[in-house]
Amino acid sequence: MSLGDWQRNKWLTPHKTSAEEIAALLAIVERDLANSKVTGLAEDWKLNIAYNAALQAATAALAAAGSRATREQHHYRTVQSLALTIGWPAPKVDRFDRFRKKRNIIGYESAGVVSEREAREMHELATELRDGVMDWLKKRHPKLLKP
Repeated sequence: MSLGDWQRNKWLTPHKTSAEEIAALLAIVERDLANSKVTGLAEDWKLNIAYNAALQAATAALAAAGSRATREQHHYRTVQSLALTIGWPAPKVDRFDRFRKKRNIIGYESAGVVSEREAREMHELATELRDGVMDWLKKRHPKLLKP
């Protein structure tokens, strides 16, 4: 499937982005990557904050590709779109999706279920995704990056 197929299925809507929007999303990524490492936070929160950093990086890639996820299954579609935007390999997309599901549990069903290792892994995945999105933007959409 392509992003065009996703738009025809009404999973995405067309979106015209700007360098300002991409810069704002990337600023959130940086803020959240830093905040997810703050000492004293519960591991649940560290994972949640790192997850948001990764989600915003994926949102930036999707926006640069000319789309936005619709409200239904917004996070799921944004995560899955990484295979179509930056060409992220399926195992990494699947890992990110497992963290999405874990985040739903800690957000709505249970507290204290995230290990230090899981929070660290989500941070590492978010950092890797940020780097991948930045490389992709530099190659494919350099005009969207502010100097």
